[in-house]
Amino acid sequence: MRAGHDVTGLVRKPQQVAELAAIGVRGVVGTLDDRALLIARAQAADAVVNAASSDHRGAVEALLAGLSGSGKVLLHTSGSSIVGDASGGEGTATVYHEDALPAPGADKAARVAIDELVLAAAGHGVRSAVLCNTLIYGHGALPRDSVQLPRLLKQARKSGVVRHVGPGRNIWSNVHIDDVVDLYLLALEKSPAGAFYFVEHGEAAFRDMTAAIAAALHLGPPQDWPLAEAIAEWGYEMASYGLGSNSRVRGQRARTLLGWQPHRPAVLDWIAHDMLQVA
Repeated sequence: MRAGHDVTGLVRKPQQVAELAAIGVRGVVGTLDDRALLIARAQAADAVVNAASSDHRGAVEALLAGLSGSGKVLLHTSGSSIVGDASGGEGTATVYHEDALPAPGADKAARVAIDELVLAAAGHGVRSAVLCNTLIYGHGALPRDSVQLPRLLKQARKSGVVRHVGPGRNIWSNVHIDDVVDLYLLALEKSPAGAFYFVEHGEAAFRDMTAAIAAALHLGPPQDWPLAEAIAEWGYEMASYGLGSNSRVRGQRARTLLGWQPHRPAVLDWIAHDMLQVA
């Protein structure tokens, strides 16, 4: 909105329409399974951003059906757990780059296939791009939690102990939500068709992030948590990949191709000074 765009957002519940209106977004009630609605809305829009799900193939197919041959933009949100190693909290020295992605493991093959479907749409008249986000932190415009750090915070508040998966030596690249928004705006305006971007601005080990959370909450030192117990708390996907894997990536393409200049506080500084402001 601040950039001059008229934005429409999909919501599942009628009461969420007012919530979107409060931040200047027009709400449309529906779900990702509403193929006809998604096609119609894609046809009516000048550009489409899928930030709802990295894994709902039907929704992506519907959006592409609505945009095919139009020359319009589709920005699809993926996640860097596509290179996650499910290490159980052990560290790694392996770093992945945009032009040298590994073959996906079985747990992430379906997500990667969706990314490839989006990129292939560049050959069918869609200015498509995949923005592969890393660990996102910061406070967005809506009262919604991001994926990883809020789960650590919630568990710490519930138990009085901050925990990480295994020894917590696993490392994730990360990025502030406001830097993410800057990149999406640049990609809407300037991204060529068929581009894949890692979205990152630094990295941190989970044991360092949990130590910062413990300090912010005035709790004792964080504790190692066996993977099985972490899975019982957070589920297999979140414990094994979101919190227990390594995802070390470098995103040079957004910087060189689009002029993206992320500059918000690093994740450990944000935890120490900003995390609890509205959490």
